[in-house]
Amino acid sequence: MAESPQYGAESAYRRSAQGTRLRLLDAASELFAERGYERSTVRDIAARAGANQALLFRYFGSKRALFGEVMARGGHEQLRTTPAEQLFEVALRGMLADGREGADRSLEVCLRSIGGSDEIAEALRGLGEEYAAVLATLSESDTGTLRGDLALSWLLGIGLMRVVVGKEPLASADPDTVCRLVVGALGGLLESLPQAGEAAAGEGGRIPE
Repeated sequence: MAESPQYGAESAYRRSAQGTRLRLLDAASELFAERGYERSTVRDIAARAGANQALLFRYFGSKRALFGEVMARGGHEQLRTTPAEQLFEVALRGMLADGREGADRSLEVCLRSIGGSDEIAEALRGLGEEYAAVLATLSESDTGTLRGDLALSWLLGIGLMRVVVGKEPLASADPDTVCRLVVGALGGLLESLPQAGEAAAGEGGRIPE
């Protein structure tokens, strides 16, 4: 049965609206990761998405709400879909990907947005607590919660030095080498952490030599 002209036009509008919304999310994710929350303007986000600023407010209501969706789509989705024993390496590889397409940049967004408004800081703190809580489950020690915090601190510290500070040789180091060294050393802190490369291999990656 053929679509009526009215139904076909409405369906096309919905597809177009969804596409615009996704472009805005992608553009916001890129800019937040590159500049942080405060320095990413609504005008620049809309321009990168090839959309009008009015559409951003129509679909998200505010830049703050857009930020929340970016974090939910990235960080919270990673937490929901990644096995606990693979979370550290998957998150680390996301930060080491240097913005390559398909890489999750949630922790990069987090690093560049620290120091924003109290509400943004609270959202980032909450996301960090969720990561630390998952990492803490990889230790059976009575200091598991502290170990989870320490693992998260190491993860964010690596991201800070590579992504924000640009400290060499870390800034240009090979991601496989960084993962092999860091995940291998972290096993003493989180006893259930797999060997370096297992998370990537499970996702179709290769195990570093």
